[in-house]
Amino acid sequence: MPDHESAPEYESEPPAAEADTGSVDWGVKTHQQIDAGLCGVVTHRAPGEATVVLVTTDAMVADARGLVHGGFVFGAADYAAMVAVNDPHVVLGAAETRFTATVRAGDAVVCKASVETEKGRKRSVHVDCTVRERRVLQGRFTTFVLDHHVLDQNR
Repeated sequence: MPDHESAPEYESEPPAAEADTGSVDWGVKTHQQIDAGLCGVVTHRAPGEATVVLVTTDAMVADARGLVHGGFVFGAADYAAMVAVNDPHVVLGAAETRFTATVRAGDAVVCKASVETEKGRKRSVHVDCTVRERRVLQGRFTTFVLDHHVLDQNR
């Protein structure tokens, strides 16, 4: 077990929706089998926007001090972008991200995504991730909406 016992259980306040988000139907049409424990829980969705909250755990830490590996934060940001587009066949084409602060085990990372532009199949999605209103990641995710599941085109 990592040696970060002195860290509070939650560095940031856990979201109220954390207790029972399964009963809320946000109308999510994509990534329906995603593991919420790894990528977060949808707490808001409207046309062209989404919010995903990831409560980080000890299983996500990279060192004995409780530093969460950035890949988990990126995964939550990516998931928020996909839900903002909300098409069953959306895929990530590219991402330009910047990590701006650290995340510790127990932090609740709030990722807010909004579709900025739409041109044909291409969507540009801006994502901001925060812990207690402190930005930890920001980025632009380029997504594409395909006619069919991405795995079907390789067969």
